[in-house]
Amino acid sequence: MSHDKPTGDLTPGSPEELRKQVESTREELGETVEALAAKADVKTRAQEKTAALGHQVAEKTTQVSGQLREKAAQATHVVQDRTPEPVKAKAASAVERVRDEATQVGRLAREKAPEPVREKADQGVRLAKANRTPLLAGLGALAAFLLVRRAERRR
Repeated sequence: MSHDKPTGDLTPGSPEELRKQVESTREELGETVEALAAKADVKTRAQEKTAALGHQVAEKTTQVSGQLREKAAQATHVVQDRTPEPVKAKAASAVERVRDEATQVGRLAREKAPEPVREKADQGVRLAKANRTPLLAGLGALAAFLLVRRAERRR
């Protein structure tokens, strides 16, 4: 049993007991007001929900990106394992030629392009360098696939 008097009891207690009851009631009211204010603050609740969803999306994006990289690497290995050596040599040669031509075209375009276009191109290069492995894996798989397909058509 509690030593405090029930809140519905109207019999006066000592001044100290009354102060404790008033303080307790104030704390309860303060907590209730805070809870009601939090529920009524739709903007803050929406922002919290948006932030939580943003974190979920970021986590899912990271997870899916990792899975895609892994699958791309697996596909690249499968294609490389199944590709005959002469086709691989032709692919490597083609890649080298394309790289040389792309470098030459890139130099020419850079010389002729206006400054805003150069800035965008530099931004694209930085992005490609940051994602070099998946980009090269995908391009290699595509080149090998196209060469195998071409070789099959000639048979």
